[in-house]
Amino acid sequence: MLTLRIALRYLFSKKTHNAVNIISGISVIGVAVATMAIVCVLSVFNGFTDVAADRLSILSPDLRIESLAGKTIQDADSMCGILNSLSDVEIAAPVIEEHGLAIYNNRQMPVTLKGVTPDYARITLIDSIVKEDGSFMLSDPVLGSFATLSVGAAIELAARPGFIDRMNIYVPRRMGRINTANPMSSFRGDSLLVGGVFQAEQTEFDTDIVIIPLDMARRLLDYTSQATAIEIKTTTDPDHAKKAVIEAIGPGFVVKNAIEQQEESFKMISVEKWITFFLLAFILIIASFNIISTLSMLIIEKDANIHTLYALGASRNMISRIFVVEGWLISLCGGIAGIILGVILCLAQQWGEFITLGGNHEAMTITAYPVRLEATDLIAVFLLTALIGWITSMVTSFVMRRRLNAR
Repeated sequence: MLTLRIALRYLFSKKTHNAVNIISGISVIGVAVATMAIVCVLSVFNGFTDVAADRLSILSPDLRIESLAGKTIQDADSMCGILNSLSDVEIAAPVIEEHGLAIYNNRQMPVTLKGVTPDYARITLIDSIVKEDGSFMLSDPVLGSFATLSVGAAIELAARPGFIDRMNIYVPRRMGRINTANPMSSFRGDSLLVGGVFQAEQTEFDTDIVIIPLDMARRLLDYTSQATAIEIKTTTDPDHAKKAVIEAIGPGFVVKNAIEQQEESFKMISVEKWITFFLLAFILIIASFNIISTLSMLIIEKDANIHTLYALGASRNMISRIFVVEGWLISLCGGIAGIILGVILCLAQQWGEFITLGGNHEAMTITAYPVRLEATDLIAVFLLTALIGWITSMVTSFVMRRRLNAR
């Protein structure tokens, strides 16, 4: 306690040389600004993670079942019947995903075909992101089958909803022999009208997806009751329903929630977040060099006091600990002040959205930087500040010991 009291007195007392006060203040401000920047940047990454999760949830089902062995789930229709009998499941439906070629008028592009049932509009929010000049539809008693295109596929093919031009789709023949003399016999094709165009504001969905009826996808691929996945809308919390689904289907399958379905995207955001954290931590370390300068000047400033303490019986370790605690206090004061300022700025941004994104706001779904505070981030920043304070204090303690041993 005596060491702490002396360190606190040295921190707040007026110094003989005004430069010591100025440098000490600069040290605290430097640590505070760097700490505040780390808190704000981490919170912005959290905000963008939430935005990505909201966008992905539009077309990502609550749960998705995939096979661990092979590409397809055999007898997926029977499995859907079992799942639909569960109280935690509102609806389960098979889907087929396969690569193919789409041709519309004189334009063509490779696409990802997704065969779905009419229940797809209940499992996802596809209806909410279809452009106004179209609608999500799979078939019509008179006009036949319809496709719903992602905005990227629609732009590449110059396609739009209508009832005149038909889009042709082709997939490699899954069964049978390949005739090299007639390459087109190696493909199976069908045609359908364009019913709508959707835009999810996510590259994973907006680039090349073409949604077609499930029965057409099965016919093209020579499937009967198979599916590449089963998508589920739950009546309860997805994580709670996931346990019931796993028990019902048994081993050999993997069940993913909405986040796990896009694990790579969220992992990339997380990696970027913590790489930025370490880069800003390096800046904080550079800012903390001022603490070493401050403590070195304080040692010179308090040379007479050190002599007095030494004459009164204070040990070298005690005198060194005074300046170690002093370094800790400067770092913690700056760190705590920076964390408080960062929290205030983030809360203000959440409330007022005063820092906006650049570009045309009319064409953007979000106009301000999204932020979300996380307790783990604040703890990590505080521990980082404490660690840097300890390192700088150890350096100062080494300098102090050499000075005392030289007496």
